[in-house]
Amino acid sequence: MADRSRRRRLRRTLLAALVTFSVAVPVSGAARPAAVPAPAPTVLGPLRDASAAALEERYGVSRADIRAAGRAASGHGDLKRAASLRAMAARGRQFLSFDGRDGGRSVEVVGELSGARRVAVLVPGAGVGLDAYGRLRRGAVALQRELGQGGAVVAWLGYRSPATVGPASVTDGRAAEAAPGLRQLVDRLGAALPGARITLLCHSYGSVICARAASGTPADAIVLYGSPGTGAEDVAALRTGARVWAGRGRGDWIARVPHVRVRVPFVGAVGFGTDPVAERFGAEVFDAGGGGHSDYLLPRSRSLTNLARIASGRAQLEAGRD
Repeated sequence: MADRSRRRRLRRTLLAALVTFSVAVPVSGAARPAAVPAPAPTVLGPLRDASAAALEERYGVSRADIRAAGRAASGHGDLKRAASLRAMAARGRQFLSFDGRDGGRSVEVVGELSGARRVAVLVPGAGVGLDAYGRLRRGAVALQRELGQGGAVVAWLGYRSPATVGPASVTDGRAAEAAPGLRQLVDRLGAALPGARITLLCHSYGSVICARAASGTPADAIVLYGSPGTGAEDVAALRTGARVWAGRGRGDWIARVPHVRVRVPFVGAVGFGTDPVAERFGAEVFDAGGGGHSDYLLPRSRSLTNLARIASGRAQLEAGRD
């Protein structure tokens, strides 16, 4: 009886620590409410043709949809959203799809996808939305420059990302909703670009989504960085043939997240379990440098260099201190 009581107290303590952490960490850029209206986007068929002409047609349709959403945001009086959408609709931007409703969904290509030999799919974490989209875009541009010719980056904002601070960021409900869309995108990229190396780069809460989408994926590698856990106990539980990597910057506050997974009545599982950089998880750990939680894709950082080398399939990674 005493042992059972101690276990219950431990579970309550761990849960309290996790929930307290989720609402107390001082971070900025949390996603705004999904209250800005937007028209329904043009219905596009699934990506089957990655020729330059077919892609340019999709990009043009999505650009028109972004502009329509921008006009709706402006009419609603949300000047911040309207400004963000104007930037997204600029000439030269390449969106495979866009939907401005319910907080917004988008899939942007940086680089030339047609004929790409290396494709990195960026899966962002909490606090990323249309209003904070510039951060994701800057990371995608920096990564594509590292990949160089023959490399393309797909910035996948295919879900309503939870606020960085809030209960949705410590449960896997949003990840469960998002994973089928991510899995479908990777399947389509694999079919449209036979022979291309595809890597999933999964940041923070995005690693929870990638874990759910991992089983049977045609991706060659899955990289979990700045991860709070994935909901899986170890790599074997992901049931994937992809090579799994994990990394965490030495200045990343995510290291202080309690790596527990607790069942809560009427809520489900809270927390994401095993730390992906822990030896028992079984991932290949790479040096992510000394940066913080939002620094992994900063130009000239060790983390960016190593993420690009993993996405390129290079065996030699950088090691040492930034």
